[in-house]
Parts: sequence; structure tokens; C-alpha cells
Amino acid sequence: MRSTQRIAALTAITAIGIAVIAPTASSQSKDEQAIRALTYQWQRDIAERNLDRIVALHAPDAIVMMSHNPVATGTAAIRGAWDEGLKTPGLDLHWTPTKIEVASPTVATEYGTYTESFDTPNGKGHDAGNYVTIWHKIDGKWRIALDAPVTTMPLPAANAAPMDAADMQITTGTGVTWSDLSVPGFDPGAKIAVLHGNPAGTGDYTLRLQFPAGYRFPVHWHPKGEHLTVVSGTFQLAMGNTADWSTLRNYAPGDFLYLPAEHAHYGGAQGVTVVQLHGEGPFEIKLGPGK
Repeated sequence: MRSTQRIAALTAITAIGIAVIAPTASSQSKDEQAIRALTYQWQRDIAERNLDRIVALHAPDAIVMMSHNPVATGTAAIRGAWDEGLKTPGLDLHWTPTKIEVASPTVATEYGTYTESFDTPNGKGHDAGNYVTIWHKIDGKWRIALDAPVTTMPLPAANAAPMDAADMQITTGTGVTWSDLSVPGFDPGAKIAVLHGNPAGTGDYTLRLQFPAGYRFPVHWHPKGEHLTVVSGTFQLAMGNTADWSTLRNYAPGDFLYLPAEHAHYGGAQGVTVVQLHGEGPFEIKLGPGK
């Protein structure tokens, strides 16, 4: 009789334990799924260069610790860091969560690996590594409290010559890497290649633009002056706030043009055409009449 009562008591205790554990496990599973969904949405926001959504995913006092960069703490610093990062030419960033631990209803840790590629004057650059992200649930929503990616790319050999920003830079014609030029109001088909510097940042830059045969670009202007040299093909240009295609002039390889800041212009290309631009960043394209 006592054995029967003991078995019944143990069965009841076990049932109570399962009843308590089951909702907790279910809740943890839902939180893990929610965090996994957020991390993939985060990657889509980066691909779309949606700075506001990226920043909103972070807690107000979040900390971001990027390799080879100062620690960014708080909304303003994180916005500045991501704003600069999204300007990286050809940025392509992906990461894969390998483990998500939900430690409590309001704290979780995500571990994983990442890969990154971007355009450089000498072709595609690459990075890869591991990361840890700590999530806090704030007002019922998971937010990033700490993001810390760490590169696993090897350091330069100890006997390698130190890098000097003043060293001569050489890019062969076959080493030029082209990317699609995507500008609102411009027809698709044009391409851009960055040869030197960062056109989106400050300092001097050199880039090339390639236009397909018959391409036309609309009236636009630039906040800073441009030094333009025709490399190949026939470049067409006219100055003015209203497009009059009959006024286009043709420029041949070797021809040089200086386009003053804030002066509107428009043009196109006869045949496949390549031009080279040099100036002081940031390089910006403003549609419409000049100032």
C-alpha cells in the first residue's frame, strides 16, 4: 500500500515538473526563433542600407565592438559607425548563427560566424570571423545590447614590409573591378570602379565610370568640382539646367574637362565609353538644376 502511494506521489511530482518545464522550454524556443528572425532581418536591412532600422534594433545603451575600430557606445555613436560602414563600396555582409542561448526571459546570447566582402582599389577585399551578440528584451522586444565580431583573417607576415599610405599605388587595366552604378533617376547600365580613396568619405578619390552605347544621364550637379578625363569611347556633355540634347558636344579619349561645383550638366555616350573622375570627397550626385 505504501509502495502504491509512493509511486502515485512520484508520478504526481513528475507531472508537475513537466507542466512547469514545458511552458518554459516552449517560451525559450519562441524567443530563439524571434532572435533568429531578427538577425536575418538585420542582414536584409544592411543589404538595403536602411540605417534607421539597423540603429533601432540596438538598445539605447548598446555597445558595438568592431575589429580594428573604436568601441561605439550608445545610439549616436552606433549610428555614426554604421553610417560610415554602409558607405563602404560594394559591401556584402552575411553571418550565420550557430547557437542561440536564451539564459532568461530577458537575456540571450547568440554565437556565429560571418563573412564580408567589399570593393578596394586593387579588387575585392574579404574578411571573415566569429561573433557574439548579447540580446536584452526591452518592453517586450529583443534588442542588441552588445555586438562583438572578431576577425579570424591572418595577420601580415612578421617580415612583411609595413604598409605606407604614401606608397605608390598601381592598378592594371585588367585589375579594375566594376560595380553597377545605382543612382535614383539614372537609367540602369552604367558602372563604377573605385581606383583610389573613398568617394563617400573625405579626401581625394579617383574613380571610373563606364557607360553603354547610347546611354543618357539626366540633368544633375555635384557639391564639389570634378576633374574628368575621357579614357575610351566618345563622351558627350553639355552644361545647363534643362536638357537640350542637341547641344551635346563629343569628347574623345585624352580630352580633359573640369566641371565646377554646383554647375548642372547632362550627357551620355556614343559607343561603350569610359571616363575617369578625380576630386575631393564626398562624391555626390544631385538630380535637377544646379544652385
